[in-house]
Amino acid sequence: MDADFRTDFVRAPGALKQHPALVLNADYRPLSYYPLSLWTWQDAIKAVWLNRVDIVAEYDHFVHSPSMQIRIPSVIVLKDFVQPRKRVAFTRFNLFLRDEFRCQYCGARGDLTFDHVVPRARGGRTSWTNVVAACSRCNLRKGSTSLARSGLTLRRPPRAPEAEQLRNLGRKFPPGHLHASWLDFLYWDAELEA
Repeated sequence: MDADFRTDFVRAPGALKQHPALVLNADYRPLSYYPLSLWTWQDAIKAVWLNRVDIVAEYDHFVHSPSMQIRIPSVIVLKDFVQPRKRVAFTRFNLFLRDEFRCQYCGARGDLTFDHVVPRARGGRTSWTNVVAACSRCNLRKGSTSLARSGLTLRRPPRAPEAEQLRNLGRKFPPGHLHASWLDFLYWDAELEA
């Protein structure tokens, strides 16, 4: 029996990595949609123990200590409201998210890079209003020429996104796995279709 206990104990930590907790702000909205605000089960239990979060939903699995047994949280809500960021960082990820992971010239997905609408060689700056997501083919086609000379057109003009706009865009790209207990909290503030 001791050998079985040790085997289960050794195997359990790896298996429990598959039980992330959805983290909601104090207003019951996820801290972020893309990437989805998830904590490991260890961080979720630590936050519960430190009385920083409330448990909203739980998995059917338990973790054990010598003196107690705790169900693994699947949805937790912060007790203190975290103010969302107002300023959006200019990063490759945020740029691709703003452009919905599509080439802004042909609309293709995948194999994305970024392109300066006004090439840097012609004085173009690296900014929200001059950089767009582009597939490799379109980027090579455009090169360091102007839009007019390349024959390409933009699907929409580039502009600096607002933080709320990026959060809403992130909802269009759910992760590969959504636990059933998360669904009620991911889209509850979405407008209903008539």
